[in-house]
Amino acid sequence: MASIPSISQSQLFLKKPQFISAPKTSISIKPISKPSQSLNLFVSRSKKMVVAAAGTAAAEEKSKKRYPGEGKGFVEEMRFVAMKLHTKDQAKEGGKEAQEKPLPKWEPTIDGYLKFLVDSKLVYDTLEKIVDKADFPEYAEFRNTGLERAESLAKDLAWFKEQGHSIPEPSSPGLNYSAYVEELSKKDPQAFICHFYNTYFAHSAGGRMIGKKVAEKILNGKELEFYKWDGDLSQLLQNVRDKLNKVAENWTREEKNHCLEETEKSFKFSGEILRLILS
Repeated sequence: MASIPSISQSQLFLKKPQFISAPKTSISIKPISKPSQSLNLFVSRSKKMVVAAAGTAAAEEKSKKRYPGEGKGFVEEMRFVAMKLHTKDQAKEGGKEAQEKPLPKWEPTIDGYLKFLVDSKLVYDTLEKIVDKADFPEYAEFRNTGLERAESLAKDLAWFKEQGHSIPEPSSPGLNYSAYVEELSKKDPQAFICHFYNTYFAHSAGGRMIGKKVAEKILNGKELEFYKWDGDLSQLLQNVRDKLNKVAENWTREEKNHCLEETEKSFKFSGEILRLILS
């Protein structure tokens, strides 16, 4: 039987596992010298965070703001602004109070009406030349819409001449408006579109009513070519609305607002031409 080697106590001791203690890590904590300074810093940062959050919320609220008519397209926004410039006796949606002083008696004259037609033709000639030339690509959208009036007005003036009436030269209201929109069209497409819209759409609505009244007063009820359109007028108008909405989709909110702000000038110029009827 094999003998088992003996192990001395010293050898047994050396076989025991040795435990090495890890060095102690010292942690130093720097005390806050002044607790009040720490509190003030916290409050200051909190205030800045609140102000920044409020500014962000205000910006988001502004971006969400809905302008009157915006949900139906930009043309509805233009229509809304235009209606607000009417008096309440001119339109149900009018934003201005009716004039307290009665308007002068409605007594159009042939001479005054011819001035109105001549100046109107000059403005329509200018608008139609601008869209044909198209200094800005979006103008080309409004070529051959069926709303053009210059050719119709030329026929009406030729008829008056056949009746023995002298056709006047364009006067200040028409010359001023024509020059204004021509200059505007070269540098400010949004503002120009405002005048384009208001000129054609106003004539298709209130303009027709005025034409009918004038015809009853001084033309034995004759309907001029100025108030006739080839095709269904409501459809022609809708086609142009669609084009206007499409063009405005590429505008910023600031550009849309700029267009709307031009409405008052449009009314001012067209009103001066309209008053020629009573001159």
